[in-house]
Amino acid sequence: MVKILVTGGCGYIGSHTLVDLIENGYDVISVDNNSRSHASMLERVEKITGQTIKNYKVDLCNFDDTFAIFQENTDIRGVIHFAAYKSVNESVEHPLSYFENNLFSLINLLKCVQDFQIPWFVFSSSCTVYGTPDSSPVTEATLPKPAESPYGYTKQMGEQIVNEFAKSAAITKCILLRYFNPVGAHPSAIIGEMPVGKPQNLFPAITQTAIGKLPGMIVYGNDYPTRDGSCIRDFVHVCDIAHAHTLALDYVAEGKNKSSCEVFNLGTGNGVTVLEAIHAFEKVNGVKLNYTIGPRRPGDIMAIYASNDLAKSQLGWEPKYGLEEMVATAWKWEQRLKADETVFAGKPGELN
Repeated sequence: MVKILVTGGCGYIGSHTLVDLIENGYDVISVDNNSRSHASMLERVEKITGQTIKNYKVDLCNFDDTFAIFQENTDIRGVIHFAAYKSVNESVEHPLSYFENNLFSLINLLKCVQDFQIPWFVFSSSCTVYGTPDSSPVTEATLPKPAESPYGYTKQMGEQIVNEFAKSAAITKCILLRYFNPVGAHPSAIIGEMPVGKPQNLFPAITQTAIGKLPGMIVYGNDYPTRDGSCIRDFVHVCDIAHAHTLALDYVAEGKNKSSCEVFNLGTGNGVTVLEAIHAFEKVNGVKLNYTIGPRRPGDIMAIYASNDLAKSQLGWEPKYGLEEMVATAWKWEQRLKADETVFAGKPGELN
């Protein structure tokens, strides 16, 4: 079996990708220091897959500790790099922390990829690299505008670092996957999004409000020039995002890549407003949400959604889940968390 190192394996997209990789015949190990994740997620992945996953509780900003993982696992063939801080709002408040963590960890990882001649590297990027586009849908050829947040800048810089590394790499082929807005949960409701502290993303804010963890939620701005005044986003199911990583590895493993570094958008191609997502949740799940309208939030852009034609034609990727399934699986997961009744102080929803 081909061994893949997944950084941030205890995180939201990382845990779902572990499941998809295992289901498609890959051997996996994880590195996650659990500063923004829950160690129990790997136990949940094991419940789905029947496989125990080794995790290295290592800070990737520490080069020696990172290097030691590769020394111990000389048969690693590919790396999928998720581990990063990811809150737009938090990055505005703490920019230096974001630059330090997200860039140093990437550089250390690529040094190891270079030293150990790892042939495949997949980077977790984001639609934030486009800044505020003139129009949507955006394609991979859309020229990036200045990022709207330090988080967005770390993704722009991260892509450039990977691109320059790939030009000089002897054997490593790199893929940049630009996610739009991953949402939902595994259909089993065994794994899903479990933010540490107050959620920064829309869907956990919705589900935690619906379940009563939060007294209410805020829609940040209803005065944008959109069809209902709220921001437009491209919501895509986390399982669809996860499967794209497996397809990306297959793509480079089969030698289909056209260059040393390629980029693909991962979105449904459908723009949905924040208020439309809220109303879809209410309709599908029969739950009324307590939300208020607040001011615009720093770092947010008005509207962005993807053209996913390239991922479809080159990777063979096809999103399977629609908006109704996104909101239904997210709610099923939140109900599962409540049923488990294992809420730990400081880490809402942590599981035994």
